[in-house]
Amino acid sequence: MTFAHIRAVLFDKDGTLFDFSASWSGWASRLLSDLSGGDAATAERLATAIEYDLSESRFRPTSPVIAGTLAEATELLLPHLPEESFGSLSEHLLRSSAAAEMVPPLPLAPLLDRLTAHGLKLGVATNDGVASAIAHLTRAGILEHFTQVLGYDSGYTPKPAPDMLLGFATHLGLEPRHVVMVGDSTHDLVAGRAAGMATIGVLTGMASAAELHPYADRVLLDIGHLPGALGLV
Repeated sequence: MTFAHIRAVLFDKDGTLFDFSASWSGWASRLLSDLSGGDAATAERLATAIEYDLSESRFRPTSPVIAGTLAEATELLLPHLPEESFGSLSEHLLRSSAAAEMVPPLPLAPLLDRLTAHGLKLGVATNDGVASAIAHLTRAGILEHFTQVLGYDSGYTPKPAPDMLLGFATHLGLEPRHVVMVGDSTHDLVAGRAAGMATIGVLTGMASAAELHPYADRVLLDIGHLPGALGLV
């Protein structure tokens, strides 16, 4: 497939703009230690609930947290923290995740500059919250590259529903076929297909190429290969 008709690029955040394991594995270990008060049994129950391997400090590929929302993570953890309310735990996760150190797979600003220099409009559609996304993009020094940042709390049904993606296209006044959705999970690519967009998968998340291929027009090692895939010179 060629992408000559593409006029905008919509990125997922975690696992796409930022390497998922490098960014979130250490954060999860610290979070579970904090929530459990250092109690090993409680930490193990919490880890099991979100499919996180404490011994290896990494999420299992099947973890619902990988492509899920903050609300979904809160619901999984809450039954094991009887002294917490949904609101208090959700706020704790929000503050903690916003402060997490994101690790990009490559220097992002030069890549995004190259895309915008070719007239492409850029956006972010993440199942993270908007406040966390803006904090991460700001610390990475790339927030100004994006015309719109959408999260699960932006008033749209989260991915794999296409709502956020269609909202981005409408925001730009573009038909969905002129937008490419770039993501690391089947949630991203299923949403892109449902929206009528082109789809590109990247391998900086937890999904394999074999998992992404059925839903992607192309699968790339990382977003650094995006200019080549789009035919930019």
